[in-house]
Amino acid sequence: MTGTMLMSSQSTYAEQRRTHLHRVRRVVIKIGSALLTADGRGLDRVAMATWVAQMAQLRGQGIELILVSSGAVAEGMVRMGLGTRPDDMHALQACAAIGQMGLVQAYAEDFLQHGIKTAQVLLTHEDLRQRQRYLNARQTLRTLAAWDVVAVINENDTVATDEIRFGDNDTLAALVAQLVDADLLVILTDQEGMFDRDPRQDAQARLFAQVRALDDSLLAMAGGGGRLGRGGMYTKVKAARLAAQSGTSTLIASGRQDQVLLRLFKGDVLGTLFVAEQEPLAARKQWLAAHLQHAGRLRLDAGAVRALRERGGSLLPVGVQAVEGDFKAGEVVACVDAAGQRVAVGQSNYSAEEARQVMGLPSDRIEATLGYAGASELIHRDNLFIEPPSAQD
Repeated sequence: MTGTMLMSSQSTYAEQRRTHLHRVRRVVIKIGSALLTADGRGLDRVAMATWVAQMAQLRGQGIELILVSSGAVAEGMVRMGLGTRPDDMHALQACAAIGQMGLVQAYAEDFLQHGIKTAQVLLTHEDLRQRQRYLNARQTLRTLAAWDVVAVINENDTVATDEIRFGDNDTLAALVAQLVDADLLVILTDQEGMFDRDPRQDAQARLFAQVRALDDSLLAMAGGGGRLGRGGMYTKVKAARLAAQSGTSTLIASGRQDQVLLRLFKGDVLGTLFVAEQEPLAARKQWLAAHLQHAGRLRLDAGAVRALRERGGSLLPVGVQAVEGDFKAGEVVACVDAAGQRVAVGQSNYSAEEARQVMGLPSDRIEATLGYAGASELIHRDNLFIEPPSAQD
């Protein structure tokens, strides 16, 4: 257990949380099956309305929310009168299809009570592994956020057979947090947080207020799942580790605590905060900097080089003079100056073929040239690592 708990006083924890949460502008909230279905008795509409009301208040404070919700299979089981989770794959898929109808309708009705529109987004883990689908999902979620719409995301259990058998929404929530560059992942569960031992078996178990997300000893302490869901604390710890790799911290807390979301964002010491060791943007830049091989190169004019080095701006197509290689959208490319010195490394929003078509053009001509309205920049500044002078080739 050495090194697991960040030793400090309760008041210090509260101050650290307030400091951490003050910077949060985008959060992914995941709610588990046991909470949503009142331990299997059907959708708990009273509880759902309470969480939605809290999320509406957070929205009013300028926090952008993405909701990852379990509960489709469990609600389908209730509607079909099934007391135990089916083992048959087709029965699981049928339960997911039946339950998803009620789940989405309930969220839509509850959010509309606060004047908030919602959108259903069904994903599989493959959608977040395959680059083009990843970028499509990312752009869709960005568009929904720009339209002030709350995305309600669930795993596409109806078709994703491997994900039903092996996946879980804790992992999906962490992947979504990476997808949208979230500042924080909040996992609401039926447990108070992370304990040093299973509190269901040991009354002396201690709740951790704060831990290091990448502490290996946490996995050994985590327990198994319940009868409704696929994940216990073990999958939540793994999710927190996955989110931390992109610099996103995770809060795991009981959704049954009164006004839990509002209290968490006030800095109240509820649940367990899994602290990431670096900021999300810094982690992403570090990942880009670590690429020793690049799928292609973009040769920039002097104005684009100045914009990157002096202002840290995005790379616009107008500043690109030549495109080398045969890369796909989402692949990492090098940006070089006229002398061939590397200026930056980044993820291209367009393929090499598309980049060649729009290079040298102002951004407002992208749609007419490509036939669709894509990103206004070839590489967004959040996906660019600017080389320090000493590192240039």
